[in-house]
Amino acid sequence: MKVVAFERSVQGTGASRRLRNSGKTPGIVYGSKDPALVIELDHNALFHALRKEAFHSSILDLEIGGKTQKVLLRDYQMHPFRPIVLHIDFQRVSATEKVHMRVPLHFTNAETSSAVKLQGAVISHILNDIEVSCLPADLPEFIEVDLSKIEVGHAIHAKDLALPKGVTLVLHVEQENPVLVNARIPAVKAAETEDAAPAAAALAAPAADAKDKA
Repeated sequence: MKVVAFERSVQGTGASRRLRNSGKTPGIVYGSKDPALVIELDHNALFHALRKEAFHSSILDLEIGGKTQKVLLRDYQMHPFRPIVLHIDFQRVSATEKVHMRVPLHFTNAETSSAVKLQGAVISHILNDIEVSCLPADLPEFIEVDLSKIEVGHAIHAKDLALPKGVTLVLHVEQENPVLVNARIPAVKAAETEDAAPAAAALAAPAADAKDKA
């Protein structure tokens, strides 16, 4: 994705306020061997870009003064109750240095699993993204989690993921191996099943007595 920004000549709280009032968002680009650079971006274009999943997990082409550099979105601040982006941070990336990035998880095929189709299980998403390490060229836009074989009472952990080539879990995720998703029978449904068993037995008893008398 391409992002257009402009170098900012003035800094400070007052300057940032005037910038926002004019429909711009202040920001900064840092990292690599180059010095940090303060920038400004069109607020409306940035606001709509932030609504796209890929903007948060992809290598971005940041154009400043006609020159393009590869960056990652690292942070942004929103107004507490108004739809206004107050500030945004980008980090430069090198093609030869690995990056750590949170990548979205896309859960697929839940509706075809026997746990959902035949047993009425509910799929609970515990995590919606995962932190990985890779070279910028290998960074996936998302990682797919296939739920077609999940069973009731079972869970899929981080280490169960089929990671793309060149992508690994970061060390602390590898060690913790957190649960990403699980399948369980809802408490209400389980209670209904338990209540139905005595009722079925009660109905069966008179029929058995009638058969014995016959």
